[in-house]
Amino acid sequence: MEQDIAAQVVGLGGATDFSLWKLFLRADFVVKFVIILLIACSIFSWALIFDKFKLFRNINNSIEEFEKKFWKAKSAESFNNSLPANSNDPAILIFKSAMAELIKTKRQSSAVQMARVGRILEISTDTEMKKVEKNFTFLATVGSTAPFIGLFGTVWGIMNSFQSIAISRNTSLAIVAPGIAEALFATALGLLAAIPAVVAYNKFNNDSQKYFSRIDNFSKRFLSII
Repeated sequence: MEQDIAAQVVGLGGATDFSLWKLFLRADFVVKFVIILLIACSIFSWALIFDKFKLFRNINNSIEEFEKKFWKAKSAESFNNSLPANSNDPAILIFKSAMAELIKTKRQSSAVQMARVGRILEISTDTEMKKVEKNFTFLATVGSTAPFIGLFGTVWGIMNSFQSIAISRNTSLAIVAPGIAEALFATALGLLAAIPAVVAYNKFNNDSQKYFSRIDNFSKRFLSII
């Protein structure tokens, strides 16, 4: 009877099969929840990584073209009129908002005009920065918490393994190994979710700072020629 209870706790019936699917099926409810949570976080993180990678590739290419066309243009107004009306590019949106304010304040003094345009540039840049950096917090959160969530699953699984030892009064590796394997599987998933998230967060955060530093430099040069 005691051997049957121990086999239920650690899944002794299929202990010889250490495939990932079997490890998941044999796992306790709490460990299963941890595994599913970590897999979901990992999937969403990778989707976000691909999306942000594509975004930064596009905006870095477009700002090169944007600056070249601007400095070759006859005037800021003609360049503004040549830009697409429904663009989602941050540089174009920031420039268009600044030009709208510049046109609106034409009859004002140059000091007032520069102050108002400068303020609009700051607000627009901040707005676009929030859009570009959207979901960065999720990557940072996964990177910092996933190992601990996996560790929680590991500790819980090891507790179950010790319980099975106590119930069966048997320290055989066949009794202990399946529970330990399930527990370590949770830790492995935690690291698998955390490492790409941390690397991606650091890279995208650095890319964002470089991009908006370039926007800031352009804004200062643009103000200097008003």
